[in-house]
Amino acid sequence: MRSEIFILLSFFISLILIGTVFLLIPVSWNGTENLSFIDALFTSASAVCVTGLITVDTALYSRFGQIIILLLIQTGGLGLISFSTLYIVIPSRKISLKGTKIIKEYFIDSVEYEPKKIIRFIVFFTLGIEAIGAIILYFGFSQTIKTDTFFCALFHAVSAFCNAGFSLFSNNLEDFSRNGIVSITIMALIVFGGIGFIVLWDNIKKITGKKKHLSLHTKMVLAMTGILILTGGIFIFFMEFNHSLSNHNIQDKIIISFFQSITPRTAGFNTIRITDMHPLSQLFFIPFMFIGGSPGSISGGIKVTTLFIIILLFLKNNDEQKGIIIFKRRLPAITIYRVTIFFIKAAAFLLFSFILFSVSEFFLNSGSEINFFKLFFESTSAFGTVGLSLGITAGLSVIGKIIIIVTMLLGRVGLLIIMMNIFTSKDEIIFPKEEVLIGS
Repeated sequence: MRSEIFILLSFFISLILIGTVFLLIPVSWNGTENLSFIDALFTSASAVCVTGLITVDTALYSRFGQIIILLLIQTGGLGLISFSTLYIVIPSRKISLKGTKIIKEYFIDSVEYEPKKIIRFIVFFTLGIEAIGAIILYFGFSQTIKTDTFFCALFHAVSAFCNAGFSLFSNNLEDFSRNGIVSITIMALIVFGGIGFIVLWDNIKKITGKKKHLSLHTKMVLAMTGILILTGGIFIFFMEFNHSLSNHNIQDKIIISFFQSITPRTAGFNTIRITDMHPLSQLFFIPFMFIGGSPGSISGGIKVTTLFIIILLFLKNNDEQKGIIIFKRRLPAITIYRVTIFFIKAAAFLLFSFILFSVSEFFLNSGSEINFFKLFFESTSAFGTVGLSLGITAGLSVIGKIIIIVTMLLGRVGLLIIMMNIFTSKDEIIFPKEEVLIGS
């Protein structure tokens, strides 16, 4: 397994460095001041990790530079899923039993029998959905944009499906808050990209009659995704009704509310200014950013299935032998244990990153006012590979930017590595049991 982890990290780090080199080429930049190495590195890391946080305006890059960012988003988005899996199923490479088990855990039972079909489906489905999204966005953008409309549509289609949140506009998608075609298309692309390829594969099999029932994984993802979108949309609608949405009609208020309910779970687009939103709405975004999307997708975060199981632990008793019954299926105790450990480790990494980030900005960025809520918002956004910000990214210290880069990489690749370690059983010496007291 160490070789798989090394290759995965090497792939992402190499891609970030290559992207940095290309972005530093003068032809990539149109800004009045020279692009610094740290800002090029930050942009490359954010694109590869499909996060969307930026320290310099993406509109300041030349068309060549924007194409480089687009390629980094696409490669990074597919990299964690397709390329790492493709490496393991290459015919010339003998697959270890341990490697097979890891991939089976990640992609459920389908991969054990149809690995090449899964890879082919991921690549062609991604390109197909992005192409359809780009065509629809072309008509939406053409209402107000008269030049380079197709590239603009293609860029935002890829950025949305890959849950990246990068935009060619300085104010993201705020100018299109009343454009239903753009908003609804972006929302659909985000959901398709974040719901998980295995869920889509499972639904296609069900629709075509190859399966009679959806898997428990699919049911959990669809249920939790629907609940989060609905509750988030309703909360933002009422919280912002007379606040940031006061100048919009009822139809636009509904669309914007659900747009901002979907985008915090790793996408990072915004059709209204986040800094103008009610503080409770900003606070509401933080758990959404930490949760993220679905396993086996382009999205980040701890994933909706993890949240689902954590909620079940609160609501139901966990039998040490039988586990938990849900949707007439049994979640084994070992799965619940793994999810709990995964959740604790993810939360610990986020907390550690936030502490380092706060210390760096407190001591190295004394020229600006330190707001720990904004710092925690930024840390969570980076860890969940979201890209939303309360406006502090560009003013971070160099060390602060490096910490955010590492946090993005940790949120993108580190969570998979944690999962691979947890889900890989090891032969260990069995020691005698002994109880300890817990609680009060």
